[in-house]
Amino acid sequence: MDRLRQRADFLAVANGARANSPAFVLQSLDRRSLGRDDSGPIRIGFTVTKKNGNAPERNRIRRRLRELVKRLDPVSMQPHHDYVLVGRRDALSRDFTTMLDDLRMAFTKPVRHTHKGRGPKIDGSRPGPAPATSRKPD
Repeated sequence: MDRLRQRADFLAVANGARANSPAFVLQSLDRRSLGRDDSGPIRIGFTVTKKNGNAPERNRIRRRLRELVKRLDPVSMQPHHDYVLVGRRDALSRDFTTMLDDLRMAFTKPVRHTHKGRGPKIDGSRPGPAPATSRKPD
């Protein structure tokens, strides 16, 4: 299992499927869906935003997420996939065994796909504001 390190890889995974948990969000992307024909190893990345606390707290969250992945069976991860674990503030106070169960469930349950944007356009034109009516005093 390799690590994701480049920003472009993180952004690509962010457009994939996701599973939510109180302590983290698991994002996943099948690399074959991008048209790549690679048989490379499973790659995983970790990220924690600044809104989750100061640097020591963010690092503690990141360390807990890395330890979760170490203790997880690699068999539960699908080949040819990239994964990103986005840490949340609850990862600091949540019980570790509960987080491990949450991660196992995130890998087994069907994930929902996110759609960026406002959805498909029906007729290709975007409805505009209603035409203004001028009111002239009588």
